[in-house]
Amino acid sequence: MDLAFTHVCLWTLLAFVVTWTVFYVNNRRKKVAKLADVATEVRRDGGGADVIIVGAGVGGSALAYALAKDGRRVHVIERDMREPVRMMGEFMQPGGRLLLSKLGLEDCLEGIDEQIATGLAVYKDGQKALVSFPEDNDFPYEPTGRAFYNGRFVQRLRQKASSLPNVRLEEGTVKSLIEEKGVIKGVTYKTSEGDETTAFAPLTVVCDGCYSNLRRSVNDNNAEVLSYQVSYVSKNCQLEDPEKLKLIMSKPSFTMLYQISSTDVRCAMELFPGNIPSISNGEMATFLKNTMAPQVPPEFRKIFLKGIDEGAQIKAMPTKRMEATLSEKQGVIVLGDAFNMRHPAVASGMMVLLSDILILRRLLQPLGNLGDANKISEVIKSFHVIRKPMSATVNTLGNAFSQVLIASTDEAKEAMRQGCFAYLSSGGFRTSGMMALLGGMNPRPLSLIFHLCGITLSSIGQLLSPFPSPLGIWHSFRLFGLSMKMLVPHLKAEGVSQMLSPAYAAAYRKSYMAIDDKNRE
Repeated sequence: MDLAFTHVCLWTLLAFVVTWTVFYVNNRRKKVAKLADVATEVRRDGGGADVIIVGAGVGGSALAYALAKDGRRVHVIERDMREPVRMMGEFMQPGGRLLLSKLGLEDCLEGIDEQIATGLAVYKDGQKALVSFPEDNDFPYEPTGRAFYNGRFVQRLRQKASSLPNVRLEEGTVKSLIEEKGVIKGVTYKTSEGDETTAFAPLTVVCDGCYSNLRRSVNDNNAEVLSYQVSYVSKNCQLEDPEKLKLIMSKPSFTMLYQISSTDVRCAMELFPGNIPSISNGEMATFLKNTMAPQVPPEFRKIFLKGIDEGAQIKAMPTKRMEATLSEKQGVIVLGDAFNMRHPAVASGMMVLLSDILILRRLLQPLGNLGDANKISEVIKSFHVIRKPMSATVNTLGNAFSQVLIASTDEAKEAMRQGCFAYLSSGGFRTSGMMALLGGMNPRPLSLIFHLCGITLSSIGQLLSPFPSPLGIWHSFRLFGLSMKMLVPHLKAEGVSQMLSPAYAAAYRKSYMAIDDKNRE
């Protein structure tokens, strides 16, 4: 009797558990389906975000502001809202300042103890050349750059973006993209409180930097590590002639010093994999003192040593190169260092990013509804080719210029290095043309090719002076081959036909030169 009663109770309990589980699962499925339907209706009816931006750095914040000024509802998700501490992104070329003004964000470079930069002071083997950004009537902006702490600039951009009512700036960590049949619908992210949730929008922009964890799920391009930039800050000091960035053609590669605030100087140099002294055990500090400091001109050697002697934090960050590739997925676009990287020797990464934002914004402006995935895909394809005149010029210049700056015992390579210095310091149209390229004031591929060929001929002249010799002629041929090896692969990778297409150049100039009065409201 007791055993039979027990069996009845157990079977009844089991039946209850099964019934409750089936009910719970079905109810859960209905809730999930309802949430998905609500998300879809929100997107259709206009109640949710038009655009989700992953990352609130320079690119994410600037894009959020630009799109919001056009009436878009923007949801920005940033992993860490504290002021960033970076050793990159500390210089805005004159061309970048022009683009910043066209986005209505020029005031973000004000009030952060920013430093005016009028050009370069270039040093090589005891020689010195002072070169300035040209006063070019064709360039519609003040021909000066700005140096600053990156974190201060980013915080100003975030404040400007979040001041608009249709921008939602949220701290959270995006874990993955939500994909359905090849179309990105939104993101899954963890809030600052630790809750995992989702956000949906017709367009998702991945702009989370060179260490992006989402890039691989959208593009199949991989970054190549070229070298390492080692740097630190010397505090409470000021360079002589602080408006000139100091570029030293040292060994094994270049060294730079520049004022990033009224009291602080950034000291940076390039080292190569396999020859990086340890920072933690003090080997790096010793290397900087014994090997690099003697190559720094005496007038600011004390400033170079000051940061090391005072125990400044020394950092090493990889410099990377990555070609821009078009994603096959719809509803998503990648921008910034998550999309395209070049050697930072020409300090133009932010300028290319701002150019991309300006182009993308203008392509999206005619679209009232971003929910048409096919139209968005056409916009992204157009964006990819229209950006070429600027991006390809800067990418090729950065990668070629960085190779010229590498010291070598090879006579042909060293002649090219000396030829570059001679070309920059020669004055006239050669100096002004190169500085216009470096400053993003003349982002034209033909101008780039012209001046790189000019440097090659100047370098060959160094080898054949004062009289041609068999060895000099041999090294001249080798130098010409090295020059082509620097230039041609990069041009091919960027797409020569797209770079030199008059139609794309005209489309880019339209985006680059037009001024949007909305930004002045």
